[in-house]
Amino acid sequence: MTRVPVASSLLPAEAPPRPRVLSIAGSDPSGGAGIQADLKSIAANGGYGMAAITALTAQNTRGVRGVHVPPVEFLTQQLEAVSDDITVDAVKIGMLGNTAVIDTVSSWLERHRPPVVVLDPVMVASSGDRLLDAAAEAALERLLGLADVVTPNIPELAVLLGESPASDWESALEQGKRLAAAHGVAVLVKGGHLEGETAWDALVDLSGRSVSDVTVFEGPRVATENTHGTGCSLSSAVATLLGAGLDPEHAVRQAKSWLLEAIRTSSELQVGHGHGPVNHFHHGVLAGARSQAAYAGELWSTAAADLERIHALPFIEQLGAGSLAEADFAYYLAQDALYLNAYSRVLAAASMLAPTEAEQAFWAKGARECLEVEAELHRTWLVGREVSLTQGPETRQYVDHLLARAAEGDYAVLVAAVLPCYWLYAEVGATLFRAFEEAGAPDSHPYAVWLRSYSDPAFAESTRQAIAWTAQAARQADPARWARMQEAFAVSSGFEVDFFDAPRRRGPRSASGIR
Repeated sequence: MTRVPVASSLLPAEAPPRPRVLSIAGSDPSGGAGIQADLKSIAANGGYGMAAITALTAQNTRGVRGVHVPPVEFLTQQLEAVSDDITVDAVKIGMLGNTAVIDTVSSWLERHRPPVVVLDPVMVASSGDRLLDAAAEAALERLLGLADVVTPNIPELAVLLGESPASDWESALEQGKRLAAAHGVAVLVKGGHLEGETAWDALVDLSGRSVSDVTVFEGPRVATENTHGTGCSLSSAVATLLGAGLDPEHAVRQAKSWLLEAIRTSSELQVGHGHGPVNHFHHGVLAGARSQAAYAGELWSTAAADLERIHALPFIEQLGAGSLAEADFAYYLAQDALYLNAYSRVLAAASMLAPTEAEQAFWAKGARECLEVEAELHRTWLVGREVSLTQGPETRQYVDHLLARAAEGDYAVLVAAVLPCYWLYAEVGATLFRAFEEAGAPDSHPYAVWLRSYSDPAFAESTRQAIAWTAQAARQADPARWARMQEAFAVSSGFEVDFFDAPRRRGPRSASGIR
């Protein structure tokens, strides 16, 4: 038989393990905003931070005392020095100051075309004063066409549209939709300037990169004066996570979760007497910028070991060779039908717990397909065979494990528990089918039809997506939850081995081979 592959062809592609993020912004000597906040945010979210300084400010938590803009020729030297030597995975743009600076940055972006550009349009001070003249505002608007995501607050959103600031959330969201449509850019609409106990934000992305055109994020408004640099910190975190390979929705979701805790714990810093900074390193350096492949690879180390065990089982050897007793095959199929009935309920639970519409639709589709496959087994393979339709001990233990994880209500742990059924089944099937083809795919093989069913590319693609969703959930999990995910996955992976070995371990059979 074909040897079991040491690596899975279904693993997601590797992304840069530590995205290299360039911040183009002004400096804040008090450390709470600007370049200083950007570098902390990038590091806290697992990136490697770099900086090109557009302006030097004299400021603290109480306000700005002065601004010095160096010659734009020196800004060009900074930008070229970085890009001539270092691969830039993402760019965050903050304070630009004047038309010459904006044009310089635009020219550099057009020449180098970094993969990710996040623009935080610093245009309106907290006092409401405009920070740019009309020419600079027009130049910044042109810069929108070079950005992937723009993160305006309510006053800045209004300036970019040439309208009055929104007074309520619905109006702000409509403005965000108009800006996204006008410039072909994803807009993170921030509702921090509005009143109310709930803080609303929304990502408007009409490009198809996110799972939904509009994703609304609802969270509690934290009662604190420590909001210095929140816009800088959020946009830098989003740029870092996009540079790590997350799609815009998940990047924003994870960045907001991180920033919320940074604001909640900001009083621990005790910095300044005005609007203090946020606590960027409240969780140390996060593992959130690791790629999907890194998380999936850790799971694969468990799955690969169990896959080796599965392929050593007599059931698999005999199935591939065509020498498997019909009664053993029928028992396996009957247990599979019983398992699929329960598995469909588990996938339905995953759909109900899923955080996005795309994930909800994926798991719901899987639940429906389980029932369709179960019905097909009864209609074709099991009809006329006198097999027991009572769960065997291996099936019952596996199902009880999955139902228990579903009852806990933790989406991340649940999808980790259901993943081995996709992944190991797909890998076993692919190996059996390759061996069948290498043998000439003879029609005389008693299980030829069954082996050919393993070549379905749709199931392989579903498995890749299941791996991706699970790895995505892992990226947003804290260490304790990731450990629970690994445990749930390992238990299910072990049950997969037992399930394939169940026909050998079942009780005595009659002379006809039927229990």
